[in-house]
Amino acid sequence: MRNNILVIEDDKSIREVIKSILQEDENDFIVYEASNGKEGLSKLIEKQFSLVLCDIKMPKMDGMDVLKRAKSKDIKTPFIMLTGHGNIETAVEAMKIGAYDFIQKPPDLNRLLISIRNAINNKNLSDQNVFLKRKISVKNEMIGSSKKLKQINRLIDKVSTTNARVLITGANGTGKELVANQIHQKSQVCDGPFIEVNCAAIPNDLIESELFGHVKGSFTSAIKDKKGKFELADNGTLFLDEIGDLSLNAQAKVLRALQENKINRVGSDKSIKINVRILAATNKNLIEEISKDRFREDLYHRIAVIVIEIPSLSERIEDMEELCEYFINLIAKDQGVLPKKISASALNKLKKIKWKGNIRELRNVIERLMILGDDPISLKNITKFVSN
Repeated sequence: MRNNILVIEDDKSIREVIKSILQEDENDFIVYEASNGKEGLSKLIEKQFSLVLCDIKMPKMDGMDVLKRAKSKDIKTPFIMLTGHGNIETAVEAMKIGAYDFIQKPPDLNRLLISIRNAINNKNLSDQNVFLKRKISVKNEMIGSSKKLKQINRLIDKVSTTNARVLITGANGTGKELVANQIHQKSQVCDGPFIEVNCAAIPNDLIESELFGHVKGSFTSAIKDKKGKFELADNGTLFLDEIGDLSLNAQAKVLRALQENKINRVGSDKSIKINVRILAATNKNLIEEISKDRFREDLYHRIAVIVIEIPSLSERIEDMEELCEYFINLIAKDQGVLPKKISASALNKLKKIKWKGNIRELRNVIERLMILGDDPISLKNITKFVSN
């Protein structure tokens, strides 16, 4: 991949030396030139660059102003500042504004090349992270345009910008984990970890160690210190899925962690401070569980500042066509085959099915139809391959 580099420098001889060095480098750089700050800023706005080498002392607009204006326009191209009058104060100011590096003139050519390569590698990694986050966000997106789904998406947007604890309710397979992911991806801690715990899948005698960690020797199989999910989620989000299945003893420990913002590993008296956004989900009616003394009311009020109820597939049947199209394309891509069409009669039949497993069941059915069905998927295929 060729990298475009913009050299903003009023000294023509220095521009030519830098251009000559970069064009001979094995990284295959393409060099663009600007003789002053205004010209350089115009080129930055017009074209994307992998890196900017920018002199500080220039007529019309100095390098610090170019850097400030580029950052104000959200131009993420890394800057390496060049100066023949370098001092620590100027270097610190440039780095605070957002410069990647600060090099005195005449530059040490090896140091300059190393700094250029590192800056471009960092930018490529940053771009890749943004791409992967967008990809993850799309993967976790809830599909559909029904009124109920639009209401949920609006609520997600509102709660994501806050630190409020959210309880997500709904039947199995409705997409509670997708909602949790969306809240995290749109939150202020989106750069932090997203740690998921399936409370129903962990035995009661191990849940405390799983959530809070343990120290070596605290029980028979504790052969080394281990961090729990609360610690792993520090400065990020902890998603307690199926929280209604926690034992009362574990609920008490979770409540204490939420009240005090600190935890103790099993077998340790040392408190560990935590900064964690808590999201929880359940397929149970926790109000009924409270009335039957199976769930703590004080914990409920801690985790249910905001409640988001996810409708069943039968309650948002108008999303069926979009969901089918989405799953067909997703499965086709995973299997390396062409997506199939689906007939109107087949689609109408799918809308009449009672989806006990909700979205998860529909996804499995579409995969079966992609493998076994015709193209287009017919009503006959639905009758043959889908149990009602």
